[in-house]
Amino acid sequence: MITRSLAAIVTARLRQFPAVALIGPRQVGKTTLARWLAGTADSVYLDLEDPADLAKLDDAAGYLRTLHHRLVVIDEVQRAPGLFQLLRVLVDERIRAGEAAGQFLLLGSAAPDLLRQSGESLAGRIAYLELSPLDVRETGGDLASRLWVRGGFPLSLLAESDWASAEWREQFIRTYLERDVPQLGPRVPSETLRRLWTMLAHGQGSLLNLAALARSLAIDGKTVARYVDLRLPRSRGRVDACGLTS
Repeated sequence: MITRSLAAIVTARLRQFPAVALIGPRQVGKTTLARWLAGTADSVYLDLEDPADLAKLDDAAGYLRTLHHRLVVIDEVQRAPGLFQLLRVLVDERIRAGEAAGQFLLLGSAAPDLLRQSGESLAGRIAYLELSPLDVRETGGDLASRLWVRGGFPLSLLAESDWASAEWREQFIRTYLERDVPQLGPRVPSETLRRLWTMLAHGQGSLLNLAALARSLAIDGKTVARYVDLRLPRSRGRVDACGLTS
């Protein structure tokens, strides 16, 4: 595994907060990082895309109460939106029992509903960290040229060939535009957003001119500004994260 610079920060937050939410786009490496972190502690890992793990939460209160004094990692937590109020109760129980930190590591997307629900239920008890694609500080200089061409998503960067990497990016972008963006709230035509991404990729390194983008897309400036906010990854604003160059 390529060492992620965020790993030390996640570890530090787990020593400080009862719960830590690790958010970021699909396939950015959240699960790999979380499994590595889980291996360094007495932990239980639940992947809510696995029906067997999801079934364990049929009696979530009863099951999770058996895991006191262990780090509970819950992947794809957005699949159980009703869980957050229960987590607040469990966090407070464990705090009263002397566990001040390191109770839950939650993995999911940065969808507004997830952030709102966790923020409302776990306010003051949770820290948020966003995992971005790999950068040159993490990959080292040997992969710098490949990183520039393929982008920082691990499966794209480490694909067996440039063709395989390009095909992975094409499928990822299509899935993100057609499935993930609608979950973020605004209804954005996927072709319009794809054209915007392409223009942003070609303009990297230059000043962002929203008015010029708006004219090219035949939409108003406020609309293009909202669309720009949907780019990947949001934390660093790197439009080349997927290697989108054409």
